[in-house]
Amino acid sequence: MQNTYKKLAGTSAVFLKTDYEGASPVERDGMVWQASELKLSELPDVLQVKADMASPLALEGLEDYDPASDGDRRKVLSLDAEFAYIAANKSWVHI
Repeated sequence: MQNTYKKLAGTSAVFLKTDYEGASPVERDGMVWQASELKLSELPDVLQVKADMASPLALEGLEDYDPASDGDRRKVLSLDAEFAYIAANKSWVHI
């Protein structure tokens, strides 16, 4: 079965797997996205590991000082989860 995702509340393009078991600020009544809709298949084979982030909101703040590139991979400490940047849709997706 293909993974499904929900957008994190307060973000414009950060998606977390719907089966994530920790506490998370997902949009409870929001849409559910399929991996294909988020273009996960377009991720590069090798991801570029970048510095950890404190929270998922910090991922979007990168635009101001360290713009993301396709295939960037960052761990979000507050969720203990890793996210990859998909340039095709300008989003961070839980991997």
